[in-house]
Amino acid sequence: MSTDRDPLAVEDASAPSPEEAAPAEPSEPGDAASPAAPADDTGAGTDGDGREGDGREAEDGAREEGSPAERPTPAAEAGAGASGGGGRSAAAEALAAAVRAVESGERPAASFFTGPSGGRRAPAAPVPESGAAPRPERATAPAPTAAAAPAPPPRPAPHISAEGLDGVRQVLTAGGAPETLAGQVVGVLGEQAAEALRDDPWQLLAVPGVRPEQADGFARALLGPECGPGDERRGQALVGWLLERAALAGHTVLEASVLRTALGKQSVPEPDEALQSALAEGSVLVFQEALETPGTAARPEPDGSEEEVPVRLLLGLDRYAMAEESLADGLARLISTLGTEPAPAAAAGETVTDAEAVADGGGDGQEAGAASGTEAPTDSSPSASDAAPDWEAAAAAAPSPSAAELIRAVAASGLVTHSGGEAARAEPLALVLAARALGLRACAAAHTEDGKRRLVALGDPDAVTVTGLLSGQEGPGRDAEGALALDVLAVLDAPQLDVETAAMLVESLTDGTRLVLSGDPGVLWSAGPGRVFADVVAARACPAVVSRTPDAGPIGELVSGIGIGELTTVDAPGKEVVIVPVRDAGEAVHRTVQLVADSVPRAIGVPADHTQVITPGHGGAVGTRALNAALKERLNHGPGRFGGFDPGDRVAYVPAPGRMVPGTVVSADAAGLRLDCAGSPVVVPPERVGATVRHGWAVTAHQAAGTRWPAAVVVLPGDAAQELTRSWVYTAFSRGERHLSVVHGVDQALPRAVAEIPAKERTTRLRSLLRAPQSEA
Repeated sequence: MSTDRDPLAVEDASAPSPEEAAPAEPSEPGDAASPAAPADDTGAGTDGDGREGDGREAEDGAREEGSPAERPTPAAEAGAGASGGGGRSAAAEALAAAVRAVESGERPAASFFTGPSGGRRAPAAPVPESGAAPRPERATAPAPTAAAAPAPPPRPAPHISAEGLDGVRQVLTAGGAPETLAGQVVGVLGEQAAEALRDDPWQLLAVPGVRPEQADGFARALLGPECGPGDERRGQALVGWLLERAALAGHTVLEASVLRTALGKQSVPEPDEALQSALAEGSVLVFQEALETPGTAARPEPDGSEEEVPVRLLLGLDRYAMAEESLADGLARLISTLGTEPAPAAAAGETVTDAEAVADGGGDGQEAGAASGTEAPTDSSPSASDAAPDWEAAAAAAPSPSAAELIRAVAASGLVTHSGGEAARAEPLALVLAARALGLRACAAAHTEDGKRRLVALGDPDAVTVTGLLSGQEGPGRDAEGALALDVLAVLDAPQLDVETAAMLVESLTDGTRLVLSGDPGVLWSAGPGRVFADVVAARACPAVVSRTPDAGPIGELVSGIGIGELTTVDAPGKEVVIVPVRDAGEAVHRTVQLVADSVPRAIGVPADHTQVITPGHGGAVGTRALNAALKERLNHGPGRFGGFDPGDRVAYVPAPGRMVPGTVVSADAAGLRLDCAGSPVVVPPERVGATVRHGWAVTAHQAAGTRWPAAVVVLPGDAAQELTRSWVYTAFSRGERHLSVVHGVDQALPRAVAEIPAKERTTRLRSLLRAPQSEA
């Protein structure tokens, strides 16, 4: 695996597309700026064609007029190059010394912090020895939008008078920023936005799409000569911006050293002072996490105490920190209420450094099972013994050995993970049906509407989506105390759960509820921050069932090989897998259109509207934008009379960040753009069309995760070589049920990615938080 990637780089394997990352409810119609590419000096700049060099599903350079990315401030050229004066404060010097001493192992963390170990939050300032660092409150995430429901109305903007809005416009104009940003600024900074910007111009960075160099120019225009790169306000704003950018890349926290380096690249003269200032303001939280050395134990000191374990310092925004803490607490609660035997720890000499034991596994997950060394509890355990008469009978009647193993595991534990490919989805479903037969309230929830459709096809007409379950539009509803009225919940497509959604889901479960997190460990992680499924498995805090049911057919064989790092040639007598080599971008577009419009319908019998094109990025000569334009020209040519769309256009509708719903344009009227999404009508208000709807003949692999089509055409242009990972290839190649065509222009980069680059790493805390209770026990 390559290890020299910028950890702040936003990438396809771990980040939503710009539409997914953009606010779902722009404050003013048409003014929502597409999230700007990070500045080049942080290592994640675009390469000119709009595709980010590190693999992000990036917007290309054509941004909406009025976007701050399109209209730099007049003073932007001045940048932040002015020298900042003054030496570091004593507090900043102390933080710098503390961070470096702890990270190097020269001094134990206890000499600087008194917070609890195991990855819990460390206080930003010393507290009395008898005091414990306060734990963040449990996060309460907003209910997600239902996938196939009418589009929700825009979030009401903070109340502000016309005079107040004019004041914001005046400040923006004085700083050289487009006054059309006023609505967004008010939405982020509130009714006192004008005063806030005058006092601290760098607060403009909180507006999506604004880049540091633009905020610097804005500040220089307002502050004049007193503006410099060492301004305390600038440092605080950049810390928050960098952490928000890291969240887009899937991180919930960053190491202090990474933040220091990134701040240095943004010309902050004293990065440690900027970190200390952000901590003092409370906008950023600091944590300590033990650095594990597999196969070793803490050695006793001469005085009988244990040797201090080296730790690393992590910093994160409170939003994601509280969600991760809440999720860990909730999972521990479910485990403790029914009791379980944790998975055995790694044996001496065995290295389990992260979730790769699962994430690198194939569709059937055999490697994951071997790495975890976990067996499902048998009815010899106390919990299982109590329920043996019913659960054991259900296990004996299970349709497969893996389903029986899962049922027995759930009988004994409040939390179980289940790994497997598409064929293995029948196993958690068998569990749900068996639980209902035992008189329990059981439910199966999928990530997407298509996932729900596949569960219904397997025999569960009551299957739901996770968003529908949480919003109350699907499923059993909630009891008098607000908890979901369930005894057993199986969540399929669990790798797609981000920390906030997972925290809300677990907090909705009452004590005694049995939760199964089931998914294919080879697919891309969630669009939002975190890697919930991989972290739970890697923590080994609960039973882990690995399915022995393989995916059948040539596509299943190909994808299973990719899952273990092998790209093999498979026999495809029915043309289930076809490789189409191309030499350049023009040929790639031409062959893609030819496959969708002619070859696949004629040779395979799958019509064009049931064939999905998947490509690494949005921008570039073979990105989704270029492919969608070519496919529309061939398949549904029209003037785009409804905001660029015509009836019959295939679209990708993004009702909430990280979720894509395929649909078709039906019509449009004063109420908005009318879509047909999997048979359910959706009306997207005119002001939200630009931010939530795009053409959908071609999508990215991250958008396609959780959905399958009869046929898939995966396009790998030559400039995509640096973006490929095993998880990206696994996800894209497994989207076709009957047929897969690969438009191949990356030569040896494809087998190299499959063999050497399992996934883009993320920095999270959930794994250590789940392991902490075990170490304390």
